Amino acid sequence: MSEGLNQVNLLGNLGADPELRNTNGGQSVLQLRLATTETYLDNQRQRKEITEWHTVVVWGRRGEALARLLSKGSKIMVTGSLRTSSWEGQDGQKKYRTQIIARNVLLCGGGPGSARHDEATPPENYQSFTGDQPDEGDDIPF
Repeated sequence: MSEGLNQVNLLGNLGADPELRNTNGGQSVLQLRLATTETYLDNQRQRKEITEWHTVVVWGRRGEALARLLSKGSKIMVTGSLRTSSWEGQDGQKKYRTQIIARNVLLCGGGPGSARHDEATPPENYQSFTGDQPDEGDDIPF
């Protein structure tokens, strides 16, 4: 039996400042609202835009670091996977939520909100926060 692939790649801008929270168990979780916009020509050759909104979740120390660097308007690229959860609402109806669980976040820089004014500005090129980066104090293998 073959395995499946659940991978999402998004490039867009944050529509709100990141929200950093902690679970009851003390785990950090960062939630991002990411807007992706596509343009196309309709049948009358008029240019149209479609904006989709995505909820991106970043867990742990990576989320904590990104919370200090990102703000509304920041341009990022996210690689991750889709997760859908469900629950019963107050009206008794089943509710669903689909999120992107980030594995890799690239800061693409430029534009408004690329860094908070009270913190150091990110370098001109992007920074990468991946799930396989060593923790602080670990030896880097190169």
